[in-house]
Amino acid sequence: MQQGELFIVSSPSGGGKTTLIRRVIERLGQEGRKAYFSVSHTTRPPRPGEKHGVDYYFVSREEFLSMVDRGEFLEYAEVHGNLYGTSWQEIRGKRESGYHVFLDIDVQGARQVRGRVPDAVKVFIFPPSFAELKRRLLFRRQDREDAIRLRMRNALNEMREYGEFDYVIINDELEVATAELFAIVTASRLRSQRMRGCVETILDDFARHLREDL
Repeated sequence: MQQGELFIVSSPSGGGKTTLIRRVIERLGQEGRKAYFSVSHTTRPPRPGEKHGVDYYFVSREEFLSMVDRGEFLEYAEVHGNLYGTSWQEIRGKRESGYHVFLDIDVQGARQVRGRVPDAVKVFIFPPSFAELKRRLLFRRQDREDAIRLRMRNALNEMREYGEFDYVIINDELEVATAELFAIVTASRLRSQRMRGCVETILDDFARHLREDL
């Protein structure tokens, strides 16, 4: 079984990465392709409607730090005063089972993953404008005004790191951005290192026939 790809999808808070990932995974499922949205651990409290084990694994700060000490995280970072981390065991197991795995993580976490999984496909999602990102954050009604100002300041610093990523998508129109992320996933299957097995079979076939002809 061919190992699944690992996709790092990053954006500023409110950039739309979670929505895009869910839409692409749904489309992959419709085509019979296995994909998994990694569930991160976090120390922040659940927001209305969020479920443990579905949106996040909600843990105490003490439990999170114990997991860090045991080396259980592929990456972890502190964002807006809360800790977030991705389980090594979960990611490794899913990829070995042939699943494409999507990580919805910030720039700090993405940098850690790149160092440990160099072949990961790295995608950065941009909002189309300052005004649109602020509108999305206000529409969510999850943060106070001072928290939104902090997120907007952090957004600029995060977006300046786009050069560390393989692909950039500007999330202006949802359908277009979804199609672009899906195209990246499709193209990743054709990278030369992933096609090596198929290519070597064809090369061996050519070599065998040429030997027989001679």
